[in-house]
Amino acid sequence: MGDVLAGFQAVWEFESDSVLIRYERGVRTPKLFQALGERRVPLTALEGVSLAEGRRGTVVLRLEPRAGADPLLEAAAGQLPEGLDPYRLVMPAERETLAEYYADELKAALTESGPADRHLIDAPEAPRRFKAYDGKASFDGTSVRFRWSWTGASSAKWKAGDQRFAVTELGGVEWRSPEAFEGYLRLLPNDPTAAAPPVPPDQDAATVVFGLGYGPVHESLPFAAAVLAAVRTRGAVPAIPAAPRRDPADIAERIRHLGELHQAGLVTDEEFSAKKAELLAEL
Repeated sequence: MGDVLAGFQAVWEFESDSVLIRYERGVRTPKLFQALGERRVPLTALEGVSLAEGRRGTVVLRLEPRAGADPLLEAAAGQLPEGLDPYRLVMPAERETLAEYYADELKAALTESGPADRHLIDAPEAPRRFKAYDGKASFDGTSVRFRWSWTGASSAKWKAGDQRFAVTELGGVEWRSPEAFEGYLRLLPNDPTAAAPPVPPDQDAATVVFGLGYGPVHESLPFAAAVLAAVRTRGAVPAIPAAPRRDPADIAERIRHLGELHQAGLVTDEEFSAKKAELLAEL
């Protein structure tokens, strides 16, 4: 079609085989949309288009992706509120006739339906990182790292130590929105039968816990989608150079906190010595 349709928070550009969504940058645009920047949606990833009356004199044109076509929606697992749906274009009601025209044109161009056997829409690119309540999460395209925070991590996580998970070891991700009660990001093993019995997120070394201001949707959800997409392709995302060694001051602070856990009886003598040697080796 080659035309452009502008809404309140995004602009859609219609091409012969895809729709390019460009999200606006501004105070009224959700941070998730700003973080995504733009998304190219192949027509093969869609199974429908809808047009409905919106709120306060608006109409809403919405693309309907096939199940499994978008890693972002797969990771979100239906938890995104309407206002954070990246496939809604909200326009003034006076543009309803124009929106109806594009809806009909798109419907005529769609040829696929049903679940997709692979991701057809690109995931947010690595590297990605965000700060959770009990640690920092980073993903370089081939592995996920959890670095525990001395102010928020449980003693169980401190005993387990900072974690690294290769994409090849993972079978998926479980994301629970930070806007709901007890949000978290859990990494799922490649072989579910070998997994340990479920434990609470704050005790699980394969999970980072969210909180007020920690793990916000616009950071943690694109992170989860990027990891999920890499898992599906088994680490095909190019890796970036390894992170530099730790700041000595940070190592000293972590050893100090480890000592507090030791004095409180939460860490044994052997665990204290082993973890201290591990931290010193990072200098």
